[in-house]
Amino acid sequence: MSPSSPEAVKKLVENMQADLRSLSMECKKKFPPVKEAAESGIVKIKTIAARNTDILAALKENSSEVVQPFLMGCGTKEPKITQLCLAAIQRLMSHEVVSEAAAGNIINMLWQLMENGLEELKLLQTVLVLLTTNTIVHDEVLSKAIVLCFRLHFTKDNITNNTAAATVRQVVTVVFERMVAEDERFKGLMEEPPAVQGNSNRRSVSTLRPSAKDAYMLFQDLCQLVNADAPYWLVGMTEMTRTFGLELLESVLNDFPEVFLQHQEFSFLLKERVCPLVIKLFSPNIKFRQGCGSSSSSPAPVEKPYFPICMRLLRVVSVLIKHFYSLLVTECEIFLSLLVKFLDGEKPQWLRAVAVESVHRLCVQPHLLRSFCQSYDMKQHSTKVFRDIVNALGSFIQSLFILPSAGNSSSSSTPAGGSVSASQGSAQGGPGSGGAGGGLITQAAFEYRGTWIPLMNVSVQGSAKATYLEMLDKVEPPSIPEGYAMSVAFSALLDLVRGITSMIEREISKQEQEAAMREEAEPASPPQDPMAHEVWEEMVNACWCGLLAALSLLLDASTDESATENILKAELSMASLCGRLGLVTPRDAFITAICKASLPPHYALTILSTANLSNKDRFDEQRSFSLCISVYSIQGQSVQMVSPSSESHQQVVAVGQPLTAQPQGTVVLTAKNIQCMRTLLNLAHCHGAYLGTSWQLVLATLQHLVWILGLKPSVGGVLKPGRAVEGPSTVLTTAVMTDLPVISNILSKLFESSQYLDDVSLHHLINALCSLSMEAMEMAYGNNKEPSLFAVAKLLETGLVNMDRIEILWRPLTAHLLEVCQHPNARMREWGAEAITSLIKAGLSFKHEPPLSKNQRLQLLLLNPLKELSNVLHADIRQKQLECVLQILQNQGDSLGPGWPLVLGVIGAIRNDQGESLIRTAFQCLQLVVTDFLPTMPCMCLQIVVDVAGSFGLQNQELNISLTSIGLLWNISDYFFQRGEAITEELEREEAVLLKQAQDKGEPLNRPFHPAPPFDCLWLCLYAKLGELCVDPRPAVRKSAGQTMFSTIAAHGTLLQPPTWNIVVWKVLFHLLDCVRKSSSTADKEKIESGGGNILIHHSRDTAEKQWAETWVLTLAGVARIFNTRRYLLQLLGDFFKAWEVLLDHIQSAALSKNNEVSLAALKSFQEILQLVTPIKDTDKLDALAMDVSPVLMESLQVSGPGRPLVRSDSLAERLAQRYGAQASLPPPGEELDDSALWWSAWNTWYRIGTECTRPPSGGADKLVFVPSQPFLTALIQIFPALYQHIAGGFSMEDLKKLGVILYGAVSVPISSDTSPFILPSYTEAVLTSLQEAVLTALDVLQKAICVGSENLQVMYPAIFEQLLLFVEFSCKPPQYGKMETKHVANAKYNQIQLFAPAEWVALNYVPFAERSLEVVVDLYHKTACHKAVINEKVLQNIIKTLRIPLGLKYACPAESTWKLAVSSLLKVLSIGLPVARQQASSGKFDTMWPELANAFEDFLFTKSTPPDNLSIQEFQRNEAVDVEVVQLISTEILPFANFIPKEFVGRIMSMLNKGSIHSQSSSFTEAEMDIRMREEFSKVCFETLLQFSFSNKVSTPQEGYISRMALSVLLQRAQDVLRRYVEDQRLSGRCPLPRQQVTEIIFVLKAISTLMDSLKKTQPENVDVNVWAQVIALYPTLVECITCSSPEVSSALKDALGPFKDFMQPPVSKVQNGES
Repeated sequence: MSPSSPEAVKKLVENMQADLRSLSMECKKKFPPVKEAAESGIVKIKTIAARNTDILAALKENSSEVVQPFLMGCGTKEPKITQLCLAAIQRLMSHEVVSEAAAGNIINMLWQLMENGLEELKLLQTVLVLLTTNTIVHDEVLSKAIVLCFRLHFTKDNITNNTAAATVRQVVTVVFERMVAEDERFKGLMEEPPAVQGNSNRRSVSTLRPSAKDAYMLFQDLCQLVNADAPYWLVGMTEMTRTFGLELLESVLNDFPEVFLQHQEFSFLLKERVCPLVIKLFSPNIKFRQGCGSSSSSPAPVEKPYFPICMRLLRVVSVLIKHFYSLLVTECEIFLSLLVKFLDGEKPQWLRAVAVESVHRLCVQPHLLRSFCQSYDMKQHSTKVFRDIVNALGSFIQSLFILPSAGNSSSSSTPAGGSVSASQGSAQGGPGSGGAGGGLITQAAFEYRGTWIPLMNVSVQGSAKATYLEMLDKVEPPSIPEGYAMSVAFSALLDLVRGITSMIEREISKQEQEAAMREEAEPASPPQDPMAHEVWEEMVNACWCGLLAALSLLLDASTDESATENILKAELSMASLCGRLGLVTPRDAFITAICKASLPPHYALTILSTANLSNKDRFDEQRSFSLCISVYSIQGQSVQMVSPSSESHQQVVAVGQPLTAQPQGTVVLTAKNIQCMRTLLNLAHCHGAYLGTSWQLVLATLQHLVWILGLKPSVGGVLKPGRAVEGPSTVLTTAVMTDLPVISNILSKLFESSQYLDDVSLHHLINALCSLSMEAMEMAYGNNKEPSLFAVAKLLETGLVNMDRIEILWRPLTAHLLEVCQHPNARMREWGAEAITSLIKAGLSFKHEPPLSKNQRLQLLLLNPLKELSNVLHADIRQKQLECVLQILQNQGDSLGPGWPLVLGVIGAIRNDQGESLIRTAFQCLQLVVTDFLPTMPCMCLQIVVDVAGSFGLQNQELNISLTSIGLLWNISDYFFQRGEAITEELEREEAVLLKQAQDKGEPLNRPFHPAPPFDCLWLCLYAKLGELCVDPRPAVRKSAGQTMFSTIAAHGTLLQPPTWNIVVWKVLFHLLDCVRKSSSTADKEKIESGGGNILIHHSRDTAEKQWAETWVLTLAGVARIFNTRRYLLQLLGDFFKAWEVLLDHIQSAALSKNNEVSLAALKSFQEILQLVTPIKDTDKLDALAMDVSPVLMESLQVSGPGRPLVRSDSLAERLAQRYGAQASLPPPGEELDDSALWWSAWNTWYRIGTECTRPPSGGADKLVFVPSQPFLTALIQIFPALYQHIAGGFSMEDLKKLGVILYGAVSVPISSDTSPFILPSYTEAVLTSLQEAVLTALDVLQKAICVGSENLQVMYPAIFEQLLLFVEFSCKPPQYGKMETKHVANAKYNQIQLFAPAEWVALNYVPFAERSLEVVVDLYHKTACHKAVINEKVLQNIIKTLRIPLGLKYACPAESTWKLAVSSLLKVLSIGLPVARQQASSGKFDTMWPELANAFEDFLFTKSTPPDNLSIQEFQRNEAVDVEVVQLISTEILPFANFIPKEFVGRIMSMLNKGSIHSQSSSFTEAEMDIRMREEFSKVCFETLLQFSFSNKVSTPQEGYISRMALSVLLQRAQDVLRRYVEDQRLSGRCPLPRQQVTEIIFVLKAISTLMDSLKKTQPENVDVNVWAQVIALYPTLVECITCSSPEVSSALKDALGPFKDFMQPPVSKVQNGES
């Protein structure tokens, strides 16, 4: 119900009437005037109520009269009445029906009551109601009312005092509230004129409105009162206290700041009155030094600081600073300086406590702090207030550790590490805090060098709730609990940091947003004002040193996790802020502090001690850094206490190895270290973008911590807990073990978050990691300790998460990792390689935008480090590199494109010093490439593939790889063959591009084998590579490469253009032959013991020379085969004849090499090229070729063989011209290309080889000689028939002679004794060696050719006979080979050859050969006896002359068969030749033959050699039969034709027969006993023949017959004697048998007699001489006498002798009849 509603008004009127009635009742007796006044008052009220509609207004008008009765009532001083009146007056007041005059009256009345000490509380209540319900009280009235309250405040009554104090406070507030309301009312109406500046008259308030004026006067008097001066306005004040005055001032200033700020007059009061007052009152506190007190030493006693005033002053100052800082800049500077001074250690403890509380109040107002900074710190010649505040706080905190607070029982420092006293423990730690095991009380506290300071919970974060500044009732300074000041200071510090950082961060963010918006709106807008930035920087610069010093100390001293956390947060936010503002030094300093705290105490980490700054300004910055940290000292203690020192109270959670170059002991990590580490991680994670160069500090520290904790890198660079490799293994508590995965995770997250850094920050991070890694590398030099891999692992991790912008960091990143890869420490290297390969693999598989296939530059950039790794010499790195290549091939092989050359380069960068496993891995890559990726790579790379495969062939570490790589080359060639067209097209396209580029630059195109087409060049590269492999030092490789090369050329050679063949022949094939020839001739002859491992080497390969020999063989054979198979193609090349000559030269030098294998193979190749079929021109083939034949090739083949002009030298050119000329007339299909020059060249080569190899050595026996082997010679001779086919047409006598020399030479060559068992036949068989066969075949070919050839060829027969007869002689006198000593098989006839006999060489058994030659001679003679040449050249004579040798030797012949064959051959030849000789008798061509023949007969029949002892009878008889045959030949073929034969010859024959028959045997029978014993048959035949021809009527000369007759008579006479002697001896010997010889002799004689009888029987009687008959008959009696002999043999012979006599028993009748007796 509102006071103005009718009901309220009515109620008021009624109440008033009631009050008045009550009053009149009370005063009726004692105070009649009052009663009357009351009654008239009732009437008055009734009247007003009746007359007026607006009753309240009327009442107010008449309020003086209405109030009068009540005032009078109060005047009675009667308590009851007074109370009633006061209540009534209050009712009126509350309805606002009191006028100004009435109010004055009321106040006066109240004053009187006050003076009388009545109803004091009621009075206060009334005053309050009066002043609060309306605004009518002003000026003196108001001042009187206020004074009244003040007076009541100082009564004896406590309740009154307090009530009055409260009332005063409320009244003062009301006064000011009225003013505020008044200002509000006038706000819009008129602008007040500005007050005169600097008005010094403090009474001049004319410009103020009423309420303002009251307020002004009141405030002015309050100042006066506090200053102990008389008030101007508050007249009647009797007493006043300063404390109360200060409280009132503070409340006004705090509650109504706008009054002072808006009104000049009030501002003036502040400046002129309040500030000087405060400064004056502060003076005792400033001067006071604790400990001096008012001691007599000081001249004037110093006023002691008074706690209540001091505390209130500080409160006022706080308010002044908070609200009026802008008005009182200078004054505030003074206040703040004072505040700082109060923190001094020499001030009383309570003063420092309240001062620190005041400072805390400032610290929670960052904007205020910023103002300080702007107003003082940033001005010249001004106190650096902000800096001083911060530094003061810092020193304050330090001083607490240094000076235990004096006069405070509890603050005596507890012994280090000891627990706090129990009372404290229970008070602060709560009950039961000392429970568990009674150990250390876990109370939050700081401890530093033995000083233990507990930490209290003093205020909520961000609000400065003070304890001592609120103790307004205390008069004596309170005792301050230990740790309180520290706790407040600590909170202040934290709030300061929190406030500043959050304020500046907010402003920066806001500025950045605005900038971004402006950027969008108008891109080229100017940047924002730099002023704000300067302020921020100044603030940070001003406070960071102090903060850092204090925080570092606290961090070191902190024993409480949450306190530590807060300190770290503060340091972190400062570091971050400095980073954002670009303040490097402070940023690094804070980070350094955190880093140091993370590491164990006194840990030697250089980067932290040198505050890592760039070199240029390192010196200055370092100096300033140290200066600002130790900017002031406290009692000689420098502030720089950053290095942690206190170990007590810290829980040790890990023990590990420090990361140093020299091994040291272990270090311990505490829980606090780990906590700091997490902060560090947090810093890096959240504020990485601002770290810049301090990444180095952060990462170095993390590296050391990671090391101590034993985290090791694993896949992708993530650090996982791993065993330390050396030293005492890291010891970790379970607490930290659970933390490790978290730390590891944060670490990884930290580097993962690098993807959100901008490019510059990322570079800082990378640089920091690199330099960290450099240090780790330095440290790892020269020892094999486990290195720190932190940096490398993290570089990897950073690279992996920044793949999307890898380009910007790739070069520095990989350049560094490549250096790591070259480090001598294996583990370090290994991780370098791991990192680089992982990055490359990740880079290639990352989905880049645009993709790599379109961004070749990036692809090459990514692959480049892979190539660089090839320069690293360490095998483990190459292994990693190659494994990486393998994985790249497996994953990205299809999309490598332009990266192929690089990848192939890496695969191919193998060196022999690298060891097998590397080469094996590289080779796996190559195999993968060849099997899977040839089709996907650009064709330009194929040549590289060939080179790489070749280089694997050439490496000498692993033979199998070399061999397999040759197989790969074969596969590659197949690929070329299959994809030929596609490759050709692509290569030609690329070639065109390259050519154009080269022309633009004006350079020639640089490509191997350039003028050839690009596809052919590819082949040539392949062949060239194989060619290199063909001369590899290892025989197996050479062999394989050779086979592959020749197979490839054979299989795919057709793809090449004809001009390319030129290169193949000259640059590839002949070049290869040259190299092989050279290597073979210089190869080592040392024996190779084994082929590596336990492989035994066959003796045919046990020297390098022998191994090279095999290569030479293969190569030569291969080239020859190509010449054979591709002859047609090659002949179209202009220089075929030259090539042919070169090839023959190679064959010759190989054939003449001193190695049997090579020489033999050379001949095989020779044979091969001789079997060339001269190609018939096949039309299609030539068409295909001729299209490509260049004009050069069309020139004629005008090259002639040595000395033999070509018959049709221009045939090829002619024919090509014909064929492709205008008229296409086809030549006859059989026409051949003319190539006799080739064959004559071949014949000359053959002749040279033959001459060289069969020429006997000239040196003496002592020299080591090389003797060509049998197979070689055989092969050489076997070539002749093939060669002869080609040259038969021009083969001349001269050539035949050359041939003869070679044949003779070849057969003469001995064989070495160690091979003889394999070549020589066993000695019982007569077999030809293959060489001898070949020689005979050669001659056979010739003689057949002559036989069918033209007449003029037949002149060659005698030469052939001559050659053969030479061979026949070998049977008896083997050929001599130079001066070499040979051992002849014949000499060792039936004894085994002594293989180790002194002679190294064994001459062959030439007997079979000679015999076979003899047979050939006989055959040939059989065919050619009548040829003119044969007759003319006295062939028969030569044959006989030759045969005479074996015939003469007979038993002395090396082989028995020889003379037998000689005899039978002689018989055969004579049977053919003698008729011819008889025919030609007249020509005299055979004259010289007869004497030869006679000699031959004589030598044979009467040989000087004796038959061997072991000859059996049968054998001898067979031999005798041969002799008999000869005699029979004489009797049938010669003697019957004596008239055609020269007489001397016949004479010699007769004398021979005579000699052969019995009577011509030597007279002493015993000498020739052996002969006589065995040759009865021969003698008999001789005798018969002799007799036959003696009695023949054909005897032409008497001399001849005479000879026979003479011989006969001698014979008969001798027989007579023998018989007689025999009979005589027989008789004498009696029963004893006669000697054997004598018996034999008699038997001979008897046989001769029977032979003679037979002859006489056959002969015509008239041919026999009479004397002969007489002698024969005379024998008869003697024979009869012999009958008595005892020997059966003699008896049988005697029978034979006596038998024929029966034919002569009848006397010849005719003589008697005719009378001729």
